[in-house]
Amino acid sequence: MAYCSIAQAKDAGCTGTDAEVAAWIAAAQEAIERYTQQVFEPTSLVVVADVAPDGLVILPRRVRSVTSVMPVLEADDGPSLPASGYRVTSAAVLGQVDAVHLAWGGYDDLIAGAESWNGGWAGLLARWGAEQVKVVGEFGYDAPPLLVQQACALLAAHLQAQAQPSDADAAADPGLQVDDEGNNVAIEDDDSDDTPSSPTASTGSTQVDALLAGYLNRSVLEGV
Repeated sequence: MAYCSIAQAKDAGCTGTDAEVAAWIAAAQEAIERYTQQVFEPTSLVVVADVAPDGLVILPRRVRSVTSVMPVLEADDGPSLPASGYRVTSAAVLGQVDAVHLAWGGYDDLIAGAESWNGGWAGLLARWGAEQVKVVGEFGYDAPPLLVQQACALLAAHLQAQAQPSDADAAADPGLQVDDEGNNVAIEDDDSDDTPSSPTASTGSTQVDALLAGYLNRSVLEGV
């Protein structure tokens, strides 16, 4: 799912064939995710977050569902907690926050190390000495909000305009891939499933930055 349609990008000033415009939309979408540190469609992610003293784990993305929670230990990840060991809340529900709430004060006599006589969940986590947990699940919005759609369309046009070479540039570098309208259509896609997304200070467009201001999140994403 793209963050905006080809028609929206063309209305914002992006030119070329549908395939070329789609490529600029993909480039804009990647820039938006890198800038906001958010995803605006359902996406499977792995995130690492700190555990507060009361067992609250604030998640750095809008959470949709969680499939695994495991403590981050020095040597390796600890074993996954059973679903009874935590509950999940999502900011998609008014008044809630995106978080995993560890069952800090409870216990489960059927789980080795989390028995009532063994300190329960608090005792188990304390023995692990884990200050962070790794959360595996699905994150993101149901669909891109309207401001994100507008930002993506504008940024696609902006990136294309920034990349368009002058006649002198094209003559100096015959390796540039230029379409009939003079647009540089060469886009390198180095997105990797195991490469962390690093935040950037700007998308490159102050107008787009302003549209996305309400969606900024500077927490660290470990992997996708």
